[in-house]
Amino acid sequence: MRRRTKRRVLLLAVSAAVVLGVVWLMSGEGKKLPIKISYTKVEQKDICSGVTATGTIEPVTKVEVGTQVSGIISRVYVDYNSIVKKGDVIAELDRTNLISELSSSENNMKSAQVEYEYQKKNLERTTKLYEKGLVSADDFDTANLSYQKAKNSYETSKFNVEKARTNLGYATITSPIDGVVLSKAIEEGQTVASSYNTPTLFTIAADLTDMRLIADIDEADIGNVQVGQRCVYTVDAFPNDEFEGFVTQVRQEPTTTSNVVTYEVVISAANPQLKLKPGLTANVTIYTLEVNDVLAVSNKALRFTPNALLLGDDYKIRDCEGKEKLWTLEDNTFVAHSVNAGTTNGSLTEIISGMPAGSEVVSEVSVTTKSTTETPTERSPFAPGPRNRDKNKK
Repeated sequence: MRRRTKRRVLLLAVSAAVVLGVVWLMSGEGKKLPIKISYTKVEQKDICSGVTATGTIEPVTKVEVGTQVSGIISRVYVDYNSIVKKGDVIAELDRTNLISELSSSENNMKSAQVEYEYQKKNLERTTKLYEKGLVSADDFDTANLSYQKAKNSYETSKFNVEKARTNLGYATITSPIDGVVLSKAIEEGQTVASSYNTPTLFTIAADLTDMRLIADIDEADIGNVQVGQRCVYTVDAFPNDEFEGFVTQVRQEPTTTSNVVTYEVVISAANPQLKLKPGLTANVTIYTLEVNDVLAVSNKALRFTPNALLLGDDYKIRDCEGKEKLWTLEDNTFVAHSVNAGTTNGSLTEIISGMPAGSEVVSEVSVTTKSTTETPTERSPFAPGPRNRDKNKK
């Protein structure tokens, strides 16, 4: 109980000290403290706000070139950074096995064709004899069945020949697009196998002068990003250069990494000087709000409202009706002006009407602190006094 009583007494004492301090500030001594008035101007400015993110530079069109047949690489005609045209031969596989398969398929087709022609003539003879009643129905059905089997076998053999011929054509690997070879995954003499999937032999980019930036935008910011917005980005390879682009696509598929949801945004990246290389990491700012050359003022001025207790009797206040106000100081009188505010980015706000350009308005009023070299009469009565250093001197 005694501890609780002591705590209550201490809290009452502190509260009383605070009240006395406020009273003192509002009394004669407090009014003597100098007041500092800060101003700002209403002037033409650009109001911008944006979303920052990181992304990766990549070609707009990139093709992975593979092979659909297995074999040994006999020739490679390109290397890294080689310029290729659509249809250019970039590599060849050994054709020995493929040519053998084609020859075998063609021989099988010829045998199937001979059998087919024989069974066709046999069916024609059997049909005539059957119509004259010289052979039984069972003999006719047998001849017809043999003909159908020979026909199917012949058709299958023709497909096998076409497949073998196509596989032989796959031994010659050509470029599917005009572009630049970004990567090469094979060398001459290397064996490639396409039993389960198509191996990637080359990666070709269509045009390195026209790149794109894939940026990962946080879910909290993606709602403000739209196609056509201007973007500015930098890369570590050229820290002093600033590149510009615009949003070309906002993808709807989310990506979750460590419980953080992001969305991919595609940004154009013109690269006429070939400075931007595939894979570079970029720091990008997407301007979600951009209003140029409008009359604007600092938000601090719009938040300002004069305090009569702080100003005392030295200043007067003349208020007005209005939701948004700016204040000017005219002959020691704070005068309110109703304004029509527009776009804001959190630090600047557009002034549509109510205040002409170049007007100087009040942004802040504060009480300056006194220097420690001034007379003790201007110190707070609650501040501790200077220590008497001569007290213990003998």
